[in-house]
Amino acid sequence: MQPVIRRLDEIAAVLAARDDTIALLGLGSCGAQRGRLDAHSDLDFFVIVEDGAKGRYLEGTDWLAEPGPVAHVFAHDRSGRRALYADGVFAEYLVLTVAELAGVPFSGARVVWRRPGAPPGLAESGSRPARPPIDTVEFHLNDALAGLYVGLHRELRGERLAAARMIQGHVVDAVLALLRLGSGDVPYRDPFDPSRRVERAYPADVLPLAEMVPGYRGNVAAARFTFEWLCRRYPVPSGFGGPIRELIRSADSS
Repeated sequence: MQPVIRRLDEIAAVLAARDDTIALLGLGSCGAQRGRLDAHSDLDFFVIVEDGAKGRYLEGTDWLAEPGPVAHVFAHDRSGRRALYADGVFAEYLVLTVAELAGVPFSGARVVWRRPGAPPGLAESGSRPARPPIDTVEFHLNDALAGLYVGLHRELRGERLAAARMIQGHVVDAVLALLRLGSGDVPYRDPFDPSRRVERAYPADVLPLAEMVPGYRGNVAAARFTFEWLCRRYPVPSGFGGPIRELIRSADSS
């Protein structure tokens, strides 16, 4: 058994012995998608508690430490904590009431433990992950081109970090959206982070990430490569294409 699954089961046993808890939900690779669990997986879970009990599970970590010593814990959300166990298990969790759970977007949850009489449907989110305002090839193509245009201007201004985040981050996300629309959803796609598991979904000849994301000093090379990649596959509007080519030439000579 993977250490994170064993730890999750141990936490479930601790919660089951208390009278102010309702359920424990596993998320991510500890949820319904157990097929992607490996030695590098984190432990993601929701603790569902009775009204009035939330503070005890957020401020106190006695329940968390029963299965093993906790080396460090810190808040990452008003309702959540991240914790590193001394044995290397890294956990991220939210503590929620049933009413709060209904407003939290999530997917792929698994009921690890539930108290008899707990409300049904706890593993089904009442709030879906946000989608792009327009989810079409035209939108994501233009979004990628706009990101290249803006990112190259930032590079020319000397804002290299901002340029890298635009050209090698935002634009690549738009490329992933284009690939998704062209090939359909990939196995275990993360609706909250499009970069997860793309290396398994797309071979390097389809998605050449080494060229699209070469690093801090590679903004111009990344912009040139990604622009040419887009031009080979999609009808790039001349109104965008010409100015981007000119910016690449300017960046090459600067």
